[in-house]
Amino acid sequence: MVPSSLPHVKIRIGYGLGTRTFTNDPVRFDPFVDALESLGFDSLWLSERIGADCPDPVVGLAYAAGRTRRLKLGMSVMVLPGRNPALVAKELASLDRLSGGRLLPAFGLGIADRHEQMAFGVERTERAAIFDESLAVVRRIWNGEHVDHQGPHFTYHDLRVGPPPTDGALDVWLGGAAPSELRRVGRLGDGWLPSFCTPAQARDGWERIELTAAENGRRIDPEHFGALIPYTLGPGGDTELPAPVRKLLDRRAPGVEPFEVVAAGWDGLARRIEEFTALGASKFVPVPIGEPDDWHSELEGVARTVLPLQT
Repeated sequence: MVPSSLPHVKIRIGYGLGTRTFTNDPVRFDPFVDALESLGFDSLWLSERIGADCPDPVVGLAYAAGRTRRLKLGMSVMVLPGRNPALVAKELASLDRLSGGRLLPAFGLGIADRHEQMAFGVERTERAAIFDESLAVVRRIWNGEHVDHQGPHFTYHDLRVGPPPTDGALDVWLGGAAPSELRRVGRLGDGWLPSFCTPAQARDGWERIELTAAENGRRIDPEHFGALIPYTLGPGGDTELPAPVRKLLDRRAPGVEPFEVVAAGWDGLARRIEEFTALGASKFVPVPIGEPDDWHSELEGVARTVLPLQT
């Protein structure tokens, strides 16, 4: 069963920035965050890349939290392998409490890049096992447990980290679309936010996730199915995509026409959200391809075109 068969699903639309470097410039980042809040976007999503000039996502989101009162705060995604899970649990619970319960944690293994993995001190072949063990520890801490854990990568005896997040354990979103990643969402995740995929690919992925969840005695909230949607700037959008984006599409969606994945402008973004919604998805993060000359005008146009789809 896909979530589209279930009623009363709330449509929510945020905005993602990938690893854009202007987030480290308060002169530009401050009005951007303020505009997201005033225009009615649901959330802000920041990505992680050690080798880029963007800020650490937790630091960037904490900064944004201090400027806003309503905007939710998501990571797309925060790399878990290479971090101490006790410290991750502490800092994210702190951010959630200080923001009034607005944190949307999303974790991943990190990109397959030797420089990034070197920075985290984790071999590529070890990432999955470390991720699974780390997430289990983080969840136990958020549940308020005194943790006894003896694992291949972490050992804790009567560990307590407090206080817990605002409303108890936080829902954890995961990304990815490879078979192993879909199985991990079904086994361990509370929500799925894939990127650079067609609605049909997302539907098939969600069905596999639900099957894996059922096999593990779990059920994932049908409202926790979303998509990160790349789009080209402006009302109609550009007809040409940058070479790095085309290369990414060739790897992530081979054989698929590029604009079946990338939405063409604001109008195309609205249509793509409606296509995903028809299949049961309800949480969306548009991410722009390129940077506009005027961010406020771009956000106003996106808000005017797609935010009326929120329910």
